[in-house]
Amino acid sequence: MAGKEPLPPYFSIDPARAAKRLSEPIGTARFAKAAAFAARGRQDLAERGYAPDGRKRLRRFSTWEVCRYLIPVAAAHFRRVLRKHPDLPQGTGEGNSKWFTLDEVLRLRDHFATEGAADREYRPWRPEGLPAKTIAVANFKGGVGKTSTAAHLAMSAALDGYKVLVIDLDSQGSMTSIMGGQVPDEWSTAFPLLAKDYALALQGENRVREAAGQAPLPFDETLTEALKISARDLIQPTHWPNIDLLGAQLNLYWAEFQVPVWRMGLRSWPLWDALANGLSHDGIFDAYDLIFLDTPPALGYLTINALAAADILLVPLGATFLEFDSTGRFFDMLYSTFASVEDGENKARRRDGLPEMRFEWDAVRAIITRFEAGQQTDLANVIQAYFGDFMTTYRQELTAMVGQAGEQVNGIYEADYREFNRDTYVRGRETFDRTWAEVKELILGAWWRDLQMAEAEGKEERNG
Repeated sequence: MAGKEPLPPYFSIDPARAAKRLSEPIGTARFAKAAAFAARGRQDLAERGYAPDGRKRLRRFSTWEVCRYLIPVAAAHFRRVLRKHPDLPQGTGEGNSKWFTLDEVLRLRDHFATEGAADREYRPWRPEGLPAKTIAVANFKGGVGKTSTAAHLAMSAALDGYKVLVIDLDSQGSMTSIMGGQVPDEWSTAFPLLAKDYALALQGENRVREAAGQAPLPFDETLTEALKISARDLIQPTHWPNIDLLGAQLNLYWAEFQVPVWRMGLRSWPLWDALANGLSHDGIFDAYDLIFLDTPPALGYLTINALAAADILLVPLGATFLEFDSTGRFFDMLYSTFASVEDGENKARRRDGLPEMRFEWDAVRAIITRFEAGQQTDLANVIQAYFGDFMTTYRQELTAMVGQAGEQVNGIYEADYREFNRDTYVRGRETFDRTWAEVKELILGAWWRDLQMAEAEGKEERNG
């Protein structure tokens, strides 16, 4: 006779025994101890991809990778060109399997762009005279793949030949860890750019007040220091030769408390434009091709600045009901936030006889991440049907390679394919290559449209 099935584990818990297993009541100091342990562990995990000298280094790329993924040229022709031009980077290694740094790949790309076939795309298209395109990756639900999506798109763009700036606006600093950044305090983050924009606005207001014989508004030491800082002072190189970083760390979160205080001090300050103004003021939009903004999992003041600065908004989400529901609420909050700003600003502008303002984005796309086709296809199709043209057509699949890269605080493009089965590597790359292809199409289309508008305006001025 079979015995009785055991009760579930939440029955018959002895309160007295449970009390004995408790520690003493926990005070706030225990959080500091936990934070210290976590910081040490975080540093240890982050540095697993570092060299012995404590710096991250990007791996080399094989001839197979260069010819398949980076420069559209047959391997045999590639080798002939290297033999013919000994001044070009020759790579390291024996025989046909040579390995090249990305710096060397960029030099080879330039050579083929000058000497290669006219119908090949050796360099990615980028119109002269137009500013960088800015791409914000945002969603106020955590764990949806914002940072990994932003990081892999930045790396994709760099491998494609673009000069990239990554701005980490999340005080957790995950993007900064992936990029190997060193950020000692909030004065090495985007915080000084916000403070500087407010300081400049306050200076302007005080000049008006002085002319009217009114007392100036207070100008503290933080604002005085911020005026001395340029965006270029905050940007650091990474182990990728064509990716720079404006990093983040925990104290950046202070901006979420300080920005509304500044706004209360000067109601006319357009706080949402502070980041874009700081980048524009210091010529950053002209110094890079693409700027990627990684945002915190909240629709706070840092995220609002990122969205206002962005030309393209990407919204990652998993193919689950909760993430679909949360993303819908995110779009609703975006509408209410930015529409209320427009309404408030335009009332004042109409009163003063000024043209109205409006927020616009070249494109907005939701991207399904961590997709498992065997379990999530039906729900993903439902999400696709409801979001319609807000969705990318390709879904980022969850592969073993993607998971391993996350564990090692690296991007998949930083993983050496020799550590995997070749098919596993190709499939792992494809999940981000195809996402990059869709995003790149948005970028090029937006640039093309901007170029046509600029040429039309120039023609009107010449004929006017």
